[in-house]
Amino acid sequence: MSTTTLTTAADYRRSATLIGALAVLLWATLALLTTAAAPVPPFQLVAFTFAIAFLLALGKWTVARAAGGSSVLSHLRQPVVVWLIGVGGLFGYHVFYFTALANAPAVDASLIAYLWPLFTVLFSALLPGERLRWWHVAGSVAGLAGAALLVTRNGGLVVDPRYVVGYFAAFACALTWPAYSLLSRRLGGVPSDAVGGFCGATAVLGLACHLLFEETRWPDAAGWLAILALGLGPVGAAFFVWDHGVKRGDIRALGAFAYAGPLLSTLLLILSGRAEPGWTIAAACLLIVGGAVLAARDVLSRSRHGAASLTRTS
Repeated sequence: MSTTTLTTAADYRRSATLIGALAVLLWATLALLTTAAAPVPPFQLVAFTFAIAFLLALGKWTVARAAGGSSVLSHLRQPVVVWLIGVGGLFGYHVFYFTALANAPAVDASLIAYLWPLFTVLFSALLPGERLRWWHVAGSVAGLAGAALLVTRNGGLVVDPRYVVGYFAAFACALTWPAYSLLSRRLGGVPSDAVGGFCGATAVLGLACHLLFEETRWPDAAGWLAILALGLGPVGAAFFVWDHGVKRGDIRALGAFAYAGPLLSTLLLILSGRAEPGWTIAAACLLIVGGAVLAARDVLSRSRHGAASLTRTS
């Protein structure tokens, strides 16, 4: 294989990793937009936002079809196992997340649930062709420490038997997203457009759960705008770019970069006047950014080697 081919492959993987990282930036707006969408209950919010995400995908498919592309239904014709993984990941994560918040203190549940980036990096060693090195583990642990500073800055993690159900749900939540991401990686031949179908199915399940368990509440004008933004961004486009990233990019670097989520989310809350700044945020910033850079050490190394190869062969 020529040097040019190797460099092109490395550049493509790095590009896919950066595209996947956009999901983390979009997810950082989730807390702020969800707050703005109040008082809409969780499952109703899932139904609304995932329906918007599905309509976004449907619009893309329709335009592509008009330009001579594949039929709309072709994106939905996936094996049963693909549907189980896709819908199970998107809907299952949200079910566990809302259950955790309903049955345990928010700080505790958030910290436990945010173990998912660490599990993503560690479990990546199970993928064919991947190797887990010390800098992946060290970078993820540093990121976890930074996330812990953010979510526990007002108090420590105190285990209380009354919250066992919530803790179990949060831990299940932390396992669900890495499982979904890693299984999606194994299904590399499934196009990211299939995520649109998963969003549609998740919206239907969310509506069913809402009708069974919740009372309908309608948002005001600002709430509707927040719901639209959620459906277009953190509950819409984010899943498509994440799917592309985990299938084509460096999943270990993505897992470490995901720790930027709580940091960016907190900064947005501070800018909106919903949280106060402090030394813990500065310390968390150093841990999260430093951990992400460390975990992505081999990606950055490939970038430098690729540039050197281009220089030598030009």
